[in-house]
Amino acid sequence: MTQFSHLVRREENLPQLSSSGTPDVSKDRPSDRDLQRADGCGRVVLIGSESGTRVEDVFERYPIRIMFPRTGSRPVEEAVLVNTAGGIAGGDRLECSVAALPGTSIAVTSQAAEKVYRALYEPARVTTRLKARESARLTWLPQETILFNWARLHRTTEIELFTGAELLALEWLVLGRAAHGEVVVGGNITDSWRVKRDGRLIWADSFRITAEIFPHINRKALLSNCNAIATLIYFGPYLDKRLDFLRETIPFLGCNCAATLVSGLIVVRFAAQGSSDLKLALRSFLQQFGPELGSGPFQVPKMWSC
Repeated sequence: MTQFSHLVRREENLPQLSSSGTPDVSKDRPSDRDLQRADGCGRVVLIGSESGTRVEDVFERYPIRIMFPRTGSRPVEEAVLVNTAGGIAGGDRLECSVAALPGTSIAVTSQAAEKVYRALYEPARVTTRLKARESARLTWLPQETILFNWARLHRTTEIELFTGAELLALEWLVLGRAAHGEVVVGGNITDSWRVKRDGRLIWADSFRITAEIFPHINRKALLSNCNAIATLIYFGPYLDKRLDFLRETIPFLGCNCAATLVSGLIVVRFAAQGSSDLKLALRSFLQQFGPELGSGPFQVPKMWSC
């Protein structure tokens, strides 16, 4: 990843944690608004052609980059999002938009796991907008989002679907870096989905953890010692048949998992104790479910193996 010394955030003045575990912010300390923050955007429009999927339009604003790795003269098969800032801080605003027009087939993923650092007051705001028109086949399969202790994240995933489209979309969260022995004891997380079909809202879902909830997060009624969670949705044909297939597959994934059918969507939830366990489960899920959907973008992204 290219580094730009003049764009590196200055975080020497970030407050230390107090003995109670909460951020120690006094009047002489800066707020998130006083520090350098990112306002990034990436948009791509894809169209179908006789030779395959083609990029019609791309817009990028730092720190978001969109790459299209390909071999030789083959058409576009995968788009890769890159955050050149190296992570997300409180007060950052990032937006990504993917429009798959009729006849397109594309998988969108991220270059690496996203990291959300400790914030003072302001949350980072991340918005994803996906549009799949008639006969488009779109997958949104980013790598995990890792939340550091006292991170603040408000993430929204907005999806527009049209009859005849097919979509597989995933978002997953990891609380802390297990390899570093991190334990997340506080922060604020809101992760929301809004899905429309032919202009009508068919599914809305929000996951929220506040600082008051974190001391109880390991209770069985909450996350039950699971530090990695994911939500995946599928929209397409033969939903009943594919739901039955998933329910036969789920017991062998090696994590807590369940699937249901809601308003013409298959919704799958995953929960595991660690990110490596969840990644193995998601990889196994895609390796089995992808062939069930036929040829196309519904497979493990190449970037997951890099």
